Amino acid sequence: MTEELSRTSALASRHTALGSGLEDWNGMGTAWTYNSDPNDEHDAVREAVGMFDMSPLKKVFVRGSDVVATLDHLTTRDISKIDPGKAAYLCILTENGGIADDAIVSNNGNDEWMIVHGSGDTMALLKASAKGRDVQIEFSDDLHDLSVQGPKSLDILDTECDINLGDLAYFEHASARLFGHPCRISRTGYSGERGYEIFADASVIGDIWDKLVEAGVMPCSFTALDKVRIEAGLLFYGYDMTEDNTPWEVGLGFTVSGSKGEFRGKTAVMAAKGKEATQNVCLDIDHSDMMAGGETLYLDGNEVGVINSPCYSRRLGKSLALAHLHPSIEIGTTLNVAGDDIETKAKVISMPIHDPRKSKTHA
Repeated sequence: MTEELSRTSALASRHTALGSGLEDWNGMGTAWTYNSDPNDEHDAVREAVGMFDMSPLKKVFVRGSDVVATLDHLTTRDISKIDPGKAAYLCILTENGGIADDAIVSNNGNDEWMIVHGSGDTMALLKASAKGRDVQIEFSDDLHDLSVQGPKSLDILDTECDINLGDLAYFEHASARLFGHPCRISRTGYSGERGYEIFADASVIGDIWDKLVEAGVMPCSFTALDKVRIEAGLLFYGYDMTEDNTPWEVGLGFTVSGSKGEFRGKTAVMAAKGKEATQNVCLDIDHSDMMAGGETLYLDGNEVGVINSPCYSRRLGKSLALAHLHPSIEIGTTLNVAGDDIETKAKVISMPIHDPRKSKTHA
């Protein structure tokens, strides 16, 4: 651990017992690696079930009579269309229409909403959107987020839950008791598989973790998380999108409800539609290992893009990466890749490479 951490996961001792050095992400010790092979963790998520401690994501509750107006100004979605028990993935923009963060916003009912976001500027922008409105904002690190992902996730969780999880559709959530503990379970994840996120307090999350391990759920590191999310074409803020990108440029135009009222960055982002300077793509790279990230992409000697998120998939036998590329370049194009210690070729391929019809997540 190279820097002092300002946030602590109640699962930290479980991670260190598995070999994690508690590397920093978002100010919290995070299991980037365990003693287990991340390729085996990858297999567990694709073939059975694995779990990730996603508690470094920031959980923010917003309550009050003006909560919908506040969130409508903050985000790109039409918040009025998110009913209680439902959630939506969306963007939070700068005034210039760039992506300041991405988040999942959940309607808990009774004028209470929860925002789950990463390392962007959501909190500062939320406070600005809330100014002068009847809302209360509460950041919670007591609430932890355990993501259970894989084709067997429903079977394992449902037997220990007091509600029928099979009734939860994609991006729906409900209060429940799991292993007797109160929690909120959301049918969401970051894997390209059917999965559930368990939001529970620090006092019970350790017991939930232990009982899931006993049930055969494999703890998985963020190294494995990169493999599954890159295969599924899922973006990581700060790498695959930044304030320099509009939603149109990174495939997130579907999150922009242009017909709703005013929201931060609306004028700029709507004016930017059709003027994209880049596109987000997946690459199949001619190499026996993962790239380092940051390699430059060339076509006919001209610089046309950069690699942002690389991984090596043992399951597919491929070196893969998400990259930003000039918008004129089509799927199937072969590019030259150049970095500090590598020169090779890469082919632009359809994304997502795993489950392109999303039949697993939406089943």
